[in-house]
Amino acid sequence: MSVGLGIPVVKPASGAGAALADSSARGLAEAPPKPRGAVMLPSDRPDEAGLIDRFGRSGTDLRISLTDRCNLRCTYCMPAEGLPFLAPPSLMSIDEITRFARIAVTEFGVRQVRFTGGEPLLRKDLVEIIRAVAALEPRPEISMTTNAIGLSSRAEALAEAGLDRINVSLDSIEPETFAKITRRPFLSRVLAGIDAVGAAGLVSTKINAVLMPGINDDQAVELLEWALAGGHQLRFIEQMPLDADHVWNRDSMITADGIRERLSVRYLLSPDEAPRDGAPAELFQVRERSAGADGPMLGLVGIIASVSEPFCSDCRRTRLTAEGAVRSCLFSHTETDLLGPLRDGADDRELADLWRGAMWAKPSGHNMNSAGFEQPDRPMSAIGG
Repeated sequence: MSVGLGIPVVKPASGAGAALADSSARGLAEAPPKPRGAVMLPSDRPDEAGLIDRFGRSGTDLRISLTDRCNLRCTYCMPAEGLPFLAPPSLMSIDEITRFARIAVTEFGVRQVRFTGGEPLLRKDLVEIIRAVAALEPRPEISMTTNAIGLSSRAEALAEAGLDRINVSLDSIEPETFAKITRRPFLSRVLAGIDAVGAAGLVSTKINAVLMPGINDDQAVELLEWALAGGHQLRFIEQMPLDADHVWNRDSMITADGIRERLSVRYLLSPDEAPRDGAPAELFQVRERSAGADGPMLGLVGIIASVSEPFCSDCRRTRLTAEGAVRSCLFSHTETDLLGPLRDGADDRELADLWRGAMWAKPSGHNMNSAGFEQPDRPMSAIGG
């Protein structure tokens, strides 16, 4: 459909290959900006400034994908041969990323900005991007999700630029298992990157792990023990239907119940008392089972149960893909293009209203537990986490 002066803003979410094919048509505009008119918001939307939807939620957590490229080939995300990646001109530039972030912070009240990918460390201008967003007023909390490959040489510069927190994807600390999952023998580089985070003075490191049956599900206790010893907060994530090969099977995935069952062999978990406040992870206090409920707390562990225990009713996230399209949900089948209108000369108000319209149409949930659920065509690497 079109909004305003014939601006095509909603399109089917396509794969990276299709995006690559039309990248030349969406390259940097060389013509002068065209005169534009106001974008009309949906008639049933209240006149409110934020990113509200029909179900009473407000988007205050912005995820920005910086690239669809990655230097790993994790089995639950990408095929072994990789994917056709976006051409550089179709990716958002520093100025475009900063402009969208400024609109989100000043117009929508976004408090948190997280950079994702693909692998954001593959952006050579990552430090400059973080520095520009950290200069916004009011300053948002800035975090990044990464595989940590190459982080050891960049952590200090990223911290100085304004990065507050890092999430590292790590499914195993066993070299053979790591290589089997990622199809790359880079565990030592990941661990070096994690060590560098603390040395750089960043506030905290969260470790994201996906358990897969017959591969690493017997390593849950070992992974938690390692995280607790290093002062990291481990979060187990249920495997989601966002793999490029479309082989995800709900019947074989490790659910939240299965995660808790595996951890209970050694640890006693009790719900954390702090409010969840829209966070995707449910947190549990961890104690040695042998010490009982009165034993000392060793730390926290999180479980992100997107499939078996969905938290859609309190979702506060809004997402921009690397080519500047709004996704109101990870599992959306449509996207709202912002980068095309920006490059055609749209002003901030017009871009903000396009964004507001996209989020007003956000569904109540991903419907993953319904019989008619269809997996999105785009994998996680193309969407951004």
